[in-house]
Amino acid sequence: MRALTSSMAALALAAGLSATPAGAAEDQSMNRTIIVTGNGEASAAPDMAFLNLGVEAEGATAAEALRKNSAQMEVTIKSLRDAGVDKKDIQTASLNVGAKYDYSRENTPPRIIGYQATNTVSVKLRNLDRAGSVIDKAISVGANRLDSISFGFADPKPLMNSARKAAVADARDRAALYADAAGVRLGSVLQISDSYAPTPGPIPVMARMEAADAKFAPISAGESSMSADVTIIFAIE
Repeated sequence: MRALTSSMAALALAAGLSATPAGAAEDQSMNRTIIVTGNGEASAAPDMAFLNLGVEAEGATAAEALRKNSAQMEVTIKSLRDAGVDKKDIQTASLNVGAKYDYSRENTPPRIIGYQATNTVSVKLRNLDRAGSVIDKAISVGANRLDSISFGFADPKPLMNSARKAAVADARDRAALYADAAGVRLGSVLQISDSYAPTPGPIPVMARMEAADAKFAPISAGESSMSADVTIIFAIE
């Protein structure tokens, strides 16, 4: 029994000794790396616009304010539909009814002087060429708020992929530069992780306008961009 125990102990020691160099080599290999972060950006002309517009209406009572608002919003939505905006591309963003107060008198509590109802909708415009006329029509029939406008893509994936490819190319260039400066040879890719920067949010336009005074210049979408960051770990040969 003692002889068997001694043999097993010797075998375990031998296994440990043989495994140690391999483990050390693996750790050393993992330490011989270059870690870089690359940045990429891609731009293109957008093919969609996103609007937030709405109606404000006032009344002596909350019910009256809401009734006026509903009538104006109904014709506003109808104008959007008549302009070719699909029903699924019009979504209520907010609906609020609240009291209006007079704070002008000092040392007295504010008093209610009426009520205001606000209703805003988010609108997707898939035909940028008609964006200006769609807004003009909505303002002329009842909308008196245009809160924001932004531009984007029906399918952002191709542009995002271009940004990612540019980020990988940038990371590879940086890694090659560092390897050359350090006098080592760049090896294969061991790991890649990426992230992306979202497109900018809606651009504020104006808080409120009178329908009779609404004047719009032609809508200019320009270009929109997407950016990506990628971190790559390269082996050093």
